[in-house]
Amino acid sequence: MKGFIPKDMHPFVVLLLLIAFMIGGAFIASFFYSVLGEYLYGISIFELAEALANPTDAPDAAAALMFYQGITSFFMFIVAPLFLLRTMNFDLGPYLSWKERPALALVLLSGLVVVLIMPLNSLIINWNAGIHFPEFMQGFEDWARAEEDQAGQMTKLLANFGTLPQLLVGLLVIAVIPAIGEELVFRGVLQRQLHRWAGNMHVAVWLAALIFAAIHVQFFGFVPRVVLGALFGYLYFWSGRIVVPMVAHFVNNGFTVFLLYLQQTGQMTNFDVESTEPMPWYSIVLSLVLSAAVLYFLYQRFLAVPVRPEGMAAVEVPQEKEDEV
Repeated sequence: MKGFIPKDMHPFVVLLLLIAFMIGGAFIASFFYSVLGEYLYGISIFELAEALANPTDAPDAAAALMFYQGITSFFMFIVAPLFLLRTMNFDLGPYLSWKERPALALVLLSGLVVVLIMPLNSLIINWNAGIHFPEFMQGFEDWARAEEDQAGQMTKLLANFGTLPQLLVGLLVIAVIPAIGEELVFRGVLQRQLHRWAGNMHVAVWLAALIFAAIHVQFFGFVPRVVLGALFGYLYFWSGRIVVPMVAHFVNNGFTVFLLYLQQTGQMTNFDVESTEPMPWYSIVLSLVLSAAVLYFLYQRFLAVPVRPEGMAAVEVPQEKEDEV
């Protein structure tokens, strides 16, 4: 496909185009569901919301929603950003991964650090879940908690992973597709364009992380998502390979899905996956020490990975001076 959008277009315009392409992806996904959804589940796209409100009247409501979520995420978060980059005539490989391939151990360690940071993040989760807004923001707090409750009910409806096929579908829809798609959107396009705009890697990472957290519309889990988004953002800029934050994102989502599977199959009964209580203090301290050590190790090793010649030629490489990182 020959690009018809200039590469040097202002980042703000590129981000508006990204939103437009994603909306287009949502329409395409709705069309696919309209064609296949009623045939597969007997629930049309117009009946989906009502079926979810009364799941006992529609036993296939959860499966229909999982299918709808999967194809919507695929077209909005994978097809749309890739199509945008191709219309800008970018070579996807060098643009998204401008450094040479790092050792596989470093990629796997980038996934492991997400698990290592979980006890520390549980402290932030607990604080954020119990936060109260000032009195003049009471209306917003009530709305936010209602949204949180609604999201929790939806999660309980969908998070049924009691069999191996359900586990595999859950991993695909909740871990694989979001890991690829959300990293393409928030790190591959949004963060890169914010870096072009602001000229500062840290501003780009944290702004992208804030938007990443806000788009989930769950404000009592907002701060932990910002932390995760920033972690994915730094892993991307340090490694220069989009697969690195994708692996970390997959581990984060997939780990939760797998724990739910163990819980629902009775293999792990003494741990509440959905709890917002902090983990024991000694695990939090250990998490802080190990996470910091591993992140510093990854930073040092990724910094030594050279830039690909074609990566340098294809796009302005988003590297900061070493003393600015």
